[in-house]
Amino acid sequence: MPVTVTINGKQYQVEENRTVLEVCREIGIEIPTLCYHPALSIVGACRVCMVEIEGARNLSPACATYVTDGMVIRTNTERVNRSVRFNLALLLSSHPNDCMTCDANGRCEFQDLIYRYDIKDMFPKDLRNIPYDTSSPSLFRDMNKCILCGRCGRACKELQGLSILSVAGRGYHSIPVPALGAPIAATDCINCGQCATVCPVGAITERMDFRRVAEELYKHEKVLVVQTAPAVRVALGEEFGEEPGTISTGKMVAALRKLGFDYVFDTDFAADLTIMEEGSELLQRIKEGGKFPMFTSCCPGWVNLMEKLYPEFRENLSTAKSPHEMLGALIKTYFAKKIGKDPKDIFVVSVMPCTAKKDEAERETLLVRGHVAVDAVITTRELGKLIKMKKIPYESLPEEEYDTPLGISTGAAVIFGATGGVMEAALRTAYELYTGKELPKLDFEFVRGFEGVKEAEVDLDGKILKVAVAHGGANVVKLMDKIKSGEVYYDFVEIMACPGGCIGGGGQPKSTRPDYLERRMQAIYEIDENMPIRKSHENPAIKKIYEEYLEHPLSHISHELLHTHYLDRKKSVVERKKELEEVN
Repeated sequence: MPVTVTINGKQYQVEENRTVLEVCREIGIEIPTLCYHPALSIVGACRVCMVEIEGARNLSPACATYVTDGMVIRTNTERVNRSVRFNLALLLSSHPNDCMTCDANGRCEFQDLIYRYDIKDMFPKDLRNIPYDTSSPSLFRDMNKCILCGRCGRACKELQGLSILSVAGRGYHSIPVPALGAPIAATDCINCGQCATVCPVGAITERMDFRRVAEELYKHEKVLVVQTAPAVRVALGEEFGEEPGTISTGKMVAALRKLGFDYVFDTDFAADLTIMEEGSELLQRIKEGGKFPMFTSCCPGWVNLMEKLYPEFRENLSTAKSPHEMLGALIKTYFAKKIGKDPKDIFVVSVMPCTAKKDEAERETLLVRGHVAVDAVITTRELGKLIKMKKIPYESLPEEEYDTPLGISTGAAVIFGATGGVMEAALRTAYELYTGKELPKLDFEFVRGFEGVKEAEVDLDGKILKVAVAHGGANVVKLMDKIKSGEVYYDFVEIMACPGGCIGGGGQPKSTRPDYLERRMQAIYEIDENMPIRKSHENPAIKKIYEEYLEHPLSHISHELLHTHYLDRKKSVVERKKELEEVN
């Protein structure tokens, strides 16, 4: 039911059950925020979104105040402005002024507000002196920059169901820390990076690899190969002011060539390869027996979660490596042979939407004939930094194509970027390989969308396959507990650790828009619909690499290069902390 409110002297008809902040932003009135994020619960902690409500004794937080009929709101009074400036100045008094060397510089929400309101150091500086947490291969924590917004802890608890971080200490000395004050690597952290994605400052960031990549590009002593994940192409434009969901595949490829890479390949090629291997593994388990449910294995955050919380299910995971690791393995073997290079003379960079890919690249279980398959992983955000650092005019670049043969892909591969995409791509191929018949309908719409857990039954010409899709750690944990207790049964389950799948990965551009994930997902399916080939097993480049090199899915060489195994990493914080101390 609509209600009438007056905002800054003008009347508006708005829907009830909306906050003042939501209504103001919808009509174009900007209200500053720091603790607010549309994906998280409302706490009203930062007190910079204060507004004046007629009849109220005190100022009210816009993020936590709901509109009522007849409400009179003022966002631009001197009292409001004074309050906002005072609260920002208090936060600044305990915040270091090292913006020039901070990795959040240029996209720091706090920095933007300090500049917008022209805040000076009006209170004595009282800085913390907290050591950096560099224990994780994926994440970097500098709690000296924390502004106590609480976003990281809420993301870890509400989105991921892990509750790794909780606030300890009093007053401005309060900081979000793991249990027992342990380093983050000693916890059940899965390196998903959701904490980094919602952090409004530089307190939690990905471990930056873009400078090492820039150095390799400068030296250019090796053959430099780069690959890009499906979700990067629908988000990179946001780093340059474009709308969420802008498809920028061609510009991205052009920018990577301008940076100096010798070859630009598409991780989508390996996503098609993943379907061939993973789909064949599923069919083999159906025909010959095996551990069920079979879980997808392309998400390293999920693999970390399984190994740390549910190691008894490690034989249920598909042994197929993630797509970028598959492509890295082929670049260091098949492609190296084609161009006559030693694998040690090839430097492979993966551009990923995911921070967990950084620690995945370091796993010993993914070595290929003694070599790491992927030498460096940079996030979508890091690629944006690299392009800007090199002053490449991204917005005006012409569209360019990926290099062949490892740059040819299908629509099935690109939907890997969205939750349900791996399942849909696998079903497109598994159905036709199992039945020998053409799919009557290509789109499996029941696995699409943002519902936390989706389930269905698929008829493979008489064989009923029970499938499920889960995304976001909190939903995954709930589903796994049900599977573990025997409450539910499935044959095949797709799991993505991040909300929305890879489009919402921990290395994607930061956004406080409520619709950013929906727009990215829409773009993913738009690319799929416009692809000339939409089934992995029909990719001519995939057929060719099996003929020339891999022989057939699940062959001996496929197992050597494209498959892996998993570990039992279930330990207490105390045990992990002790291990880290021994290593260091």
